[in-house]
Amino acid sequence: MLKNYSQFFLFASFFSFFNQVAAMSVTQGELITLESFPSKFINKRTIRIWLPDNYRALQAAGVRFDVIYMQDGQMLFDELSTWNNQEWGVDETAHQLMKESQTAPFIVVGIDNGGHHLRHAEYFPQAPFEQLSTENRQRVYQAKRDEHNPFFQAKIQSDHYLQFLVDELKPYIDREYATQPTLEHTFIMGSSMGALISIYALTKYPDVFGGAACLSTHWPGVHTMSNNPVPQAFIDYFAQHLPQAGRHKIYFDHGTEGVDALYSPTQKAIDKIMQNKGYKIGHNWHSSVFAKADHSEKDWRARLPIPLRFLLNRK
Repeated sequence: MLKNYSQFFLFASFFSFFNQVAAMSVTQGELITLESFPSKFINKRTIRIWLPDNYRALQAAGVRFDVIYMQDGQMLFDELSTWNNQEWGVDETAHQLMKESQTAPFIVVGIDNGGHHLRHAEYFPQAPFEQLSTENRQRVYQAKRDEHNPFFQAKIQSDHYLQFLVDELKPYIDREYATQPTLEHTFIMGSSMGALISIYALTKYPDVFGGAACLSTHWPGVHTMSNNPVPQAFIDYFAQHLPQAGRHKIYFDHGTEGVDALYSPTQKAIDKIMQNKGYKIGHNWHSSVFAKADHSEKDWRARLPIPLRFLLNRK
């Protein structure tokens, strides 16, 4: 299992998460690609905005749309442009859910990651990292995928990444599109490291994001390492900073195969925190284990309708 874990991250570093501005097409709706979106907080970034087929007609009728901000935008829409010929199938799934009136009308904003040299630095929750001892912070920075490849190639900068989302990207989206900008209609989603930054965003900006969907949350934070201090740092941080139940929806899941097999112990501790903060399964909290599911876009695509219905249901 750990051998597969190492192989996964080696491939992911150089292929799956490489920041390529690839031409994409969708089978449902319309995809608008903004290359080199400027920022004073992070490197310029490609943004992919998906609109449903009836967006312009509904906009003309005065309808306002919920928004989901999704990490790893280059993996969401078109398998022909991805390194592994897999995608989340966001356009097909979103189209079907809205067609069947299972969700409120919504648009998706996919944010490309910063490439293999920045992705982990931008997605690793910064505050829990800074609460580690100096020795443990150094150990995290020294963590490697294998004997040749470090896990981090840049200083952790996830707070800057979230400032970009909240202070620059969201105002642009709300200005240019027919959105409902309040927290009840604004959500964030990702998988693996993208799941970590999504739940972290909810703690940093609880008045901006009304919900987070975290698929296969990468609780180890880094590659395997002896006496890894990261999971406990995350547990301690979220115990203090996750908002009390009331205004938010939070979704967690993971599989049982490959990398996902590592997540259960920490997820159980996080689930206990959720209970202590008053969240109720089936109401404002979801936590599931998918037997035999692995750590891939194929697996996340298969269960994507579940978090979308959970966050965007009309009830």
